[in-house]
Amino acid sequence: MIKSWGFHLTISPEESWRLEKTIGLKDTTKFGEAICSFANDLPDEGMPGYLLIGVDKHNKIAGMQLDESIEQNLLDFSKDGRIIPAPVIMTKLFHLVEGDVCVAKVLPSTHTPLRFNGKICVRKGPRKDYANEQEEKILIEKRNRFGHTFDIQPCLNATLEDVDTKSFSLLYLPLAIDSETLEVNHRPMELQMSSLQFYSSRHHVPTHAGIIMLAYKPTHFIPGAAIQYVKFDGQEIFADDVVEKLFDQNMLKQLDYIRDFIKLNIVKSYLPELGSAYEYNYPARALEELIFNAIIHNDYTVNAPIKIYEFQDRIEITNNGGLYGNATQNFPYNTDYRNPIIASAAKVLGFVNRFGVGVQRAIAELQKNGNPTPEFITDQAGKFVVKVWAKK
Repeated sequence: MIKSWGFHLTISPEESWRLEKTIGLKDTTKFGEAICSFANDLPDEGMPGYLLIGVDKHNKIAGMQLDESIEQNLLDFSKDGRIIPAPVIMTKLFHLVEGDVCVAKVLPSTHTPLRFNGKICVRKGPRKDYANEQEEKILIEKRNRFGHTFDIQPCLNATLEDVDTKSFSLLYLPLAIDSETLEVNHRPMELQMSSLQFYSSRHHVPTHAGIIMLAYKPTHFIPGAAIQYVKFDGQEIFADDVVEKLFDQNMLKQLDYIRDFIKLNIVKSYLPELGSAYEYNYPARALEELIFNAIIHNDYTVNAPIKIYEFQDRIEITNNGGLYGNATQNFPYNTDYRNPIIASAAKVLGFVNRFGVGVQRAIAELQKNGNPTPEFITDQAGKFVVKVWAKK
């Protein structure tokens, strides 16, 4: 929480690596760079940074009139993918006699380095800057100390030869890194991958995220890094299966293939009556959101694949692992990430539009298409199931 007494203490000091003040509202790039810098916490002091809007460089409240829209604009930096991985931001609007002030509190991240529009922003005293190679290494090592989630941990029985570095350079890097940085990028492959959290510089092996996203044979190292699709000729699991397919390539290659498979093999159009518009059994966008959600939130320590079972009246999507962290409260409006690096990669590749709203977007698409409300089964131990009913 941002307390009133704490807010008054933040006004007085000069700008530092933890504090920035501004009276500008239009320069959102400045906001993004400040938030990214605070989250990277280059000094490694483990303390939050503060962005104050409505206070000038002379520490005077500027008499501005602000409303909740400025808070929403700041919070969008934690959702819309301009900063990857997503930072943790809290905001509070103070209505004072001298004028309004909005405070954004940014917590230090354990998944550094974070990038704003492809650039690693850091703060060196009161000045914002972009990280040089040595500072990038410092942020990578800091991340290695905190590597709690499975996707960021090293895959100790793999080597760099097990991943498709050519596709990484040609397909992923141009999307993840800004063009100016790429033009002068002569860093070794290990450092390039480590900076994007696909390689462990401490253990000199790919991370689990690197294997899932880039390995030639991901299931050789992580058996659960696969998706099983089965189409049944009936409404029960004991009905004969008509089609079965296993998606077991790395995610860099097969996410596009999964999207095409949904449109060509699952979504069907039909003409309810002569002269009317075509209707669809399922909206493709909703199925994409729910399947990509399963990929991002899957527990890859379990050997079973993600399951997509298509019955005559419904589709069931099952991923290993139940609701994770903060997502257990007020689902689907609260969200958390079991695999934040994979979530960030999906955003870079364009398969996630905004962090934390995929399920809500899927529900809206289903309602728009005329499908019944999907059923989310969250009380089964070790799994998360969504049932999507076909349009009748």
